[in-house]
Amino acid sequence: MVLAPTCRAASETFIRANLEGLPFAITAFFGDERPLRSPWRLVYGIAILFSKVLTRLRCPWLATWPASWVTWALIHRYRPDVVLVEFGFEAVRVMEACAWTGVPLVVHFRGSDASARDRLGMLEERYRRLMRIASAVIVKSRPMADTLLDLGASPDWLLISPSGANSALFQGSRPAAADPVLLAVGRFVEKKGPLHTIRSFAQLCHQPMTSTPRLQLWMVGDGPLLAEAQTLVRSLALTQQVRLLGVRSQVEVAALMREVRAFVQHSLVASDGDSEGSPVAVMEAQLSGLPVVATRHAGIPDVVLDGESGFLVDEGDEKAMAAAMARVVNDPELAARLGDCGRRRVLAGFTVDHHLRQVSELLKKVIEASRR
Repeated sequence: MVLAPTCRAASETFIRANLEGLPFAITAFFGDERPLRSPWRLVYGIAILFSKVLTRLRCPWLATWPASWVTWALIHRYRPDVVLVEFGFEAVRVMEACAWTGVPLVVHFRGSDASARDRLGMLEERYRRLMRIASAVIVKSRPMADTLLDLGASPDWLLISPSGANSALFQGSRPAAADPVLLAVGRFVEKKGPLHTIRSFAQLCHQPMTSTPRLQLWMVGDGPLLAEAQTLVRSLALTQQVRLLGVRSQVEVAALMREVRAFVQHSLVASDGDSEGSPVAVMEAQLSGLPVVATRHAGIPDVVLDGESGFLVDEGDEKAMAAAMARVVNDPELAARLGDCGRRRVLAGFTVDHHLRQVSELLKKVIEASRR
């Protein structure tokens, strides 16, 4: 059985896609699923809503009870071998049901649930109990693993496994033949650094060797910083060179990647401590055959080899970001070599299939251990 708070946000669609690839008979419940196909889905959604309200009221202990009681009923109704919960904060809401019933619990942490300071501070004791109850934990990067190990996670039952990219969809980029266009894909939120990316691009545009009408930055996504990004683009007189493309489907993103020279992303730790796991868009870009210009942030250095499959700069260093952008813009053959290396690297260990195999093996081990 799989429990998750959402399946509707564009950035969370990989959760449903991953579930469809696991080799198990799966019953899944999402807190915001529409249409509701059964009374149980309605009850679970209401329970999650109450739990969210109580969490916002700073009542983390009370917040566990509505979802835990409903999950207890779901476990008795469906008799799962294991409960896989997407996101740590969701697991806190339902963990007591697994403790009551003895059904093994596997928790999949994905980013802010293991990094945002306000969330970690409020839930620290709950997370410590979660680490005692959980049979296994899955994380996206080594920094996330270190955080959870400090909270009591068992190193023997902790899997570091980035979500991975779709090898059937992301392929065919030819950076050496592409115009000098840079692509960024991600929500317009602080940890994705869209404003840093725009300012870095502005510095690039002012360099004599790269000052050309064909030089462009395309940005895919939506979010709370979009309006500020639009204002920044206008203030820097970049309206002819920066295209804000809004939300696009995976198929559309894959097509865009086949038209550009390189992928760029200035991820950084947000003011509330929120950070990335291992950004899927970075893996998708490398799998497409694009060089990546990004930051030394969270799990990105695990995926992007600095100087081999792309270039990495320090968080907040816009000058270095502009210089790295210039290298792939001014040298198409270098961009192609970096892109080839990145594609080979992702194919070797960062595809969706690789991730699903790792998760499947872990779930099988958990089920086998629970039957001894």
